[in-house]
Amino acid sequence: EVHLVESGGGLVQPGGSLRLSCAASGFTFSSYVMRWVRQAPGKGLEWVSDISSSGASTHYADSVKGRFTISRDNVKNTLYLQMNRLKPEETAVYYCAISGDPRKGQGTQVTVSS
Repeated sequence: EVHLVESGGGLVQPGGSLRLSCAASGFTFSSYVMRWVRQAPGKGLEWVSDISSSGASTHYADSVKGRFTISRDNVKNTLYLQMNRLKPEETAVYYCAISGDPRKGQGTQVTVSS
C-alpha cells in the first residue's frame, strides 16, 4: 500500500524559507517520478514541481522557478522541497504524490504571514 507522509510545514514570514519532507513507503520509490502539489484555501490543486526517478531531471511551475528546489534521497525513500523567498499567496497545504497517481498523503500546512 502506498504511504506518503509529508512534514516540515509551519508558519513563516514573507521572504522566509522552509524545507518540506515526504517519507514514502509501500512502493519502489526509486522507480517513480515524484511531485509536489499544493492546495490554497478555497482553490484547486496546483502542480509545483516534478523530479525524475533518478533525481537527474527536475521541472517547476513558473511561479516557483528559481526559489524552490525539489530533491530526493532514493536510499532514504524521501522526497524534499526547499522553499525560499516564500510569498503570502503560497499559503497552502503541500502534498507529495507519485506522478500521475491521485493518491496523496495528509499534507503539511505552510502559512506565509507576518
